[in-house]
Amino acid sequence: MEVGAVGTSLVIWVLCGVLSMIGALCYAELGTAIPKSGGDYAYIYEAYGPLPAFLYLWDATVIFVPSTNAIMGLTFASYVFQPLFAAGCSVPTIGLQLFAAVTICALTYINAYDVRVTTKMQNVFMFTKIGALVLVIIVGVVWMLLGGTENFENAFENTETDPGKLSVAFYSGIFSYAGWNYLNFMTEELKDPYKNLPRAIYISLPLVTGIYVLANMAYVAVLTPQQILSSDAIAVTFAQKAMGWGAFVMPILVAISAFGGLSVHIMTSSRMCFVGARNGHMPEILSHINVNRYTPMPSLVFLCILSLFYLFISDVYVLITYSSIVESFFIMLSVSAVLYFRYTRPDINRPIKVQLWIPVVFVIICAFLIVVPCYVAPYEVGMGVAITVAGIPVYLIGVAWKDKPESFERALRSVTQFCQKMLMTAKEENDVVEE
Repeated sequence: MEVGAVGTSLVIWVLCGVLSMIGALCYAELGTAIPKSGGDYAYIYEAYGPLPAFLYLWDATVIFVPSTNAIMGLTFASYVFQPLFAAGCSVPTIGLQLFAAVTICALTYINAYDVRVTTKMQNVFMFTKIGALVLVIIVGVVWMLLGGTENFENAFENTETDPGKLSVAFYSGIFSYAGWNYLNFMTEELKDPYKNLPRAIYISLPLVTGIYVLANMAYVAVLTPQQILSSDAIAVTFAQKAMGWGAFVMPILVAISAFGGLSVHIMTSSRMCFVGARNGHMPEILSHINVNRYTPMPSLVFLCILSLFYLFISDVYVLITYSSIVESFFIMLSVSAVLYFRYTRPDINRPIKVQLWIPVVFVIICAFLIVVPCYVAPYEVGMGVAITVAGIPVYLIGVAWKDKPESFERALRSVTQFCQKMLMTAKEENDVVEE
């Protein structure tokens, strides 16, 4: 509602969906031209070299991934506990944190135990989420058919024209579509990625965009802008107002959906650490896989520990704000690799080749969304840049400096061997470290 009008907010939702689809098309070309796991990290590494790739990995490992896991865990815990407390009673923070910690640990264990089990779980969670949104859409349609359309009157009145607020609205919308690039983190584990990666993108993004827009129309039909802004859980508020005795179903469906989203994020982000370590950008142990389960267990455990740490930081939401602009920059950099490879590697095998205007439009829009906040929120942008720049000395010492003291190397080998024995891991046979 940063845009000030119901109609404009729905237009923003559509545009965010279109932007996500454009970006996903670019990632389809990158994922089939460079069939490596790691997503953005792999593409930035191939196009622009080790330092930019390391800085992305640094930001993702230090901020993006663990803080997002923490927030998703807290969101799931909130949906589980909310129905158990009377209206007006807040859930104790420590209770949410402990439950979120148990959830993150449990999902890490499941992902480390067997990818096939995780995949089957995801199918259940996906259909649950779609089912919840379809239920919202049906209730909204019935509400409107019964005459509940007053919220759509003067839908574009008082539309906000400030570029800063429009960019914030875009960021909010794009965050809701987050996940369209997750599959690229696991390209090496896909069966027939040349066929299944683009198929997943072509089918899922239009479907998700349509469902999200219709669900938001349902929310707007039932709830006033003031109710939407004041709600901590819009789907639950919607159900309480429109579904009567059936409202108890919604928190359950939303909780299952949040649980599934967290599981996907844990699974995909671990592959980024795995590939980074394989390229020598992180400790060697993170490039190992469990010899029995063939999963990147050290990376999963490492990110689990970081996520638990962020759970108990009161400013975790502030850290996400600092890093959101930087994350957008790296996504723009990844998509710009499509243009870079067209010029530097014209003969590379491209099973999917998008029209050139598609990455150009995406890069231009991302540039706008990056530049405007520099004027609107310079402090937050500056903090995000500072966190990124702090990775340069880490790169120079940890990666670029080859002749480290023998005592340091010996200690590192001891830690690696200890973790190997604890987690029963080894390097892949075809594991080649790129210098």
